[in-house]
Amino acid sequence: MRNSEIAAFFNALADLLEIDGANSFRVRAYRNGARTLDSTNADLTRMVEDEDNLTELDGIGKDLAEKIITIIQTGSLPQLLEMQKKIPAGVVEMLRIPGIGPKKVGTFYRDLKIESLEQLKEAAEKGELAKLKGFGKKTEETIIEGIDTLDLTNRRFYLAEAKGYADEIRNDLLKLESVKQAEVAGSCRRRKETVGDLDVLVTASDSAEAMDALAAHALVDKVIARGDTKQRVRLKNGIELDLRVVPEESYGAALVYFTGSKEHNIVLRRRAQERDLKLNEYGLFKEEKLVAGKTEEEVYQKLDLAWVPPELRESRIEFDLAEADKIPELLELEDIKGDLHMHTTASDGKASIAGMAEAAKQQGLKYIAITDHSKRVMMANGLDGKRLLKHWEEIDRVNEETKGIEILKGIECDILEDGTLDLEDEVLKQGDWVIAVLHYGLKQPRAKIMKRLMTAITNPYVHMIGHPTGRLILKRPGADIDMDEFLKACADHGTLLEINAHFSRLDLSEVHAAAAKDLGIPIVINTDAHSPEGYNVRQYGVYQARRAGLTKADVANTRSWAQMKKLMK
Repeated sequence: MRNSEIAAFFNALADLLEIDGANSFRVRAYRNGARTLDSTNADLTRMVEDEDNLTELDGIGKDLAEKIITIIQTGSLPQLLEMQKKIPAGVVEMLRIPGIGPKKVGTFYRDLKIESLEQLKEAAEKGELAKLKGFGKKTEETIIEGIDTLDLTNRRFYLAEAKGYADEIRNDLLKLESVKQAEVAGSCRRRKETVGDLDVLVTASDSAEAMDALAAHALVDKVIARGDTKQRVRLKNGIELDLRVVPEESYGAALVYFTGSKEHNIVLRRRAQERDLKLNEYGLFKEEKLVAGKTEEEVYQKLDLAWVPPELRESRIEFDLAEADKIPELLELEDIKGDLHMHTTASDGKASIAGMAEAAKQQGLKYIAITDHSKRVMMANGLDGKRLLKHWEEIDRVNEETKGIEILKGIECDILEDGTLDLEDEVLKQGDWVIAVLHYGLKQPRAKIMKRLMTAITNPYVHMIGHPTGRLILKRPGADIDMDEFLKACADHGTLLEINAHFSRLDLSEVHAAAAKDLGIPIVINTDAHSPEGYNVRQYGVYQARRAGLTKADVANTRSWAQMKKLMK
């Protein structure tokens, strides 16, 4: 069992306890425990098997340790089952409303006896929520808007969550003697930001063996349907997966078909028709004769196209490129040489400067910038000018003592709601790397948002705009930005732009990153890591860049620091 799965038990229990009005210290203990399990590299299953002392993990006491053992050994947690019986499923569903957490849901449930989304919306429309202490009309509007946009039948999952499950199942299927080929298809293969469900295609001499193995897989919760060549299961994280066993001669065509996108496939079928051919999931046919289908490459070749990487298959510019045999050599993870957005214990990070540097060095990076928060982010212990300068002195000291990696003095400086920067130019100009960001006031009108961004873009000491829109995928929309004006200003003033690699941000979007490329704006892919484990999200930033069509040359931090400085103000 993976650490993230164990952590999910604790987070779910914490949510239910908070809804039930349990002691806040008890709730916090489970949340802190979940964070520890998510961020540790320790193999908990192995530790339990070896009877290691789990309490040696930070934040894990005797009680949580016993529960971890129970989860690993039984696959369940009695306390969670008890709470799930006590709290109606409709109450838990309310947690999916953006901006509504367990505390508020608990108030609705305990004080107003609301047990479903329908009841909650009705209460909000009648103004009953505003009568509760600490609530107002704004909360009611947020709830009504959130429920209206909530699609209960179309739940989406972060790519990072879906891909981890899909890859593990694919790799385990490939271990079967009867399985010759296996690949994840669909939006997961195209590396979209979110995934609705999963598709895995295999060729196998014994389809029953593959389906039996999937049905018995540790990640599978339930078999929904099973036929001769197709099986649908629900995984333990709630996402559904289709396994398709296809003939070897049709594998490439099936991979094209089930990878999509729908729009890309429509163009492919039209090209086939123009050549008196028929394309479907079974192959490319001339009347009844199969002319291609075993590999994707031969399908594209017969349609007079170069093979298109899955990330580009969105019917944007890929067909023009493929016709001209000019598909770019897309960015690879190993191309990244530096990480220029991260946090330490000086603000809200979990590791020291030296700790972050050592972890980055182990990942093969050549330079990093320590960019703790500025003073506006009070909840993250943000730095004022005096503390920042002292912090930078410490960075210089650690840099001198550390071999094999360069450590730069940076800051993540807030662009304040009044249109000024959180720190004086006199301070900023002493740093090596300055990121300007929007954290607060994201709902301001476009004119105010643009005025704030222009303050940062035109500042001679701001090198990059970080997570430019401020969005959180599946949780919060970004600020209302005039993207044409914003990107043109960045190009005119030499301000770099970030793709924040955390899977809940991926900000810039691939569409805006592609537009930045067209304007010659260098992109920087950063992890925004708050711990050494936080570096592991870098791959999702690379996926986003690939979806934008970015090459190594388009990404600034594929260069050495000396080369990269030539791109900066």
